[in-house]
Amino acid sequence: MTLDELERIVAARAKASPDDSWTAKLLAKGPEKTAEKFGEEAIEAIIEAVKGDRKKLTSEAADVLFHLLVMLQSRDVPLSDVMDELARRQGTSGLVEKSSRTEGTK
Repeated sequence: MTLDELERIVAARAKASPDDSWTAKLLAKGPEKTAEKFGEEAIEAIIEAVKGDRKKLTSEAADVLFHLLVMLQSRDVPLSDVMDELARRQGTSGLVEKSSRTEGTK
């Protein structure tokens, strides 16, 4: 499965009834709730990375990617915009790119 395919799945589920789709139910709670859920999943992935449990980290990383796409959906940010931003940064040293951002966006 690609991230593009997963984005299409999230978009389809977003159109479903909240009674029939957990994704639709989460999205119905608003962008703040989707961001909170993404944060929870990211923390769980961090915990598994620190523990060194590859299987659990793999599972949590899948949750992180899924919930990132749900959060993006909640704010109408297409994955292509994120990929375009990554492409823009390609070829630039990460240290140079980070130092070029304003202090509030680091």
